[in-house]
Amino acid sequence: MWWLSSRQPGLNGALLAPLALLAGTGSASAHVKWFCAYDVAGQPRGLEQVLCPDFEWLTGLALVCLMFGCLAEGTPLGGALLNALDRVTTRIRTDTELLVRATLGFFLVSLWGLGGIILTPELKTDFAWVPWLQLAMAACLIWRRTIPLAGAGLVFLFGLATWQYGVFHLADYPIFLGIAAYLVLQGFDRQPFGVRPLDIVRWTAAITLMWASIEKWAYPEWTAPLLAAKPEMTMGASPALFMQSAGVIEFTLAFSLIWTPLVRRASAIILTAIFVSAIFEFGKVDAIGHSGIIVVLLGIAADDTRRAVRVRDVALVPAGYGAALAVFLVLYYVGHEALFGTAVVLGNWPVI
Repeated sequence: MWWLSSRQPGLNGALLAPLALLAGTGSASAHVKWFCAYDVAGQPRGLEQVLCPDFEWLTGLALVCLMFGCLAEGTPLGGALLNALDRVTTRIRTDTELLVRATLGFFLVSLWGLGGIILTPELKTDFAWVPWLQLAMAACLIWRRTIPLAGAGLVFLFGLATWQYGVFHLADYPIFLGIAAYLVLQGFDRQPFGVRPLDIVRWTAAITLMWASIEKWAYPEWTAPLLAAKPEMTMGASPALFMQSAGVIEFTLAFSLIWTPLVRRASAIILTAIFVSAIFEFGKVDAIGHSGIIVVLLGIAADDTRRAVRVRDVALVPAGYGAALAVFLVLYYVGHEALFGTAVVLGNWPVI
């Protein structure tokens, strides 16, 4: 492959960057708004800068990996891997609800101790009663009959944060609504229309992470201070390529959470490892902030629900991935323009 590196350096970098990035992507997974200055209302990077050749090769590589995973899932090897996962995660699967309640209790008590925070570190508030509400919600998690009250509290706090910071900012955190739905449905032992509570929180986790990946492409400059302070994070790639790769990896893993059983369980394991590794780099703020999504990912990794993988699951990967990517790009850029009046730029021409 010597000719590839000598004749197509951009392509070579695009192919190698994800492999290097996975080795050090834990640092990139820290929520940038918790550690760096940001401006949600600022002009996002133009689509012509996002949808560049490197982006195309990265997404192409992601599609190949997803399709390979689906193909492998339908083989005896895929069945053996699922059986092994079932055995290893038995205890987590049995105690998923208990783990969610305990972790969320830790999260809420930590927020009470820190004070002045609504759900996540950058959502500050002057309301003195908010920490005490969070402590009361933690107490509700002790008994199964009262966990719906904790779920209702999460919805209320999400609404309060939306009122203070706006819809666009809180679009980063639908995972909280998913956890709230999980608590309410588990408490009342309900499965609306046959949909399991874990599936609802799985979808909201996927939406949360796909939206966050778009932000990596739209505002890579937000992460510039982190990259300047920790240049080893890029693993030798340029900052631009690093941020594009980080976004593609995050989007692909998030999309995988809504796909076939082995693919989504493998994705949940990888994402868990990434989030946990970021804690060692960024400390207790990251541990508290990401504790909820980490326990949700563990529940997804332990979920033993299966279904037959068909050829169409493989064939539909490009269409499904492409549709999800298009939807989130449109929602982000058009939504931003509608709320803040920033034009969607493609090339030198405004699209909106």
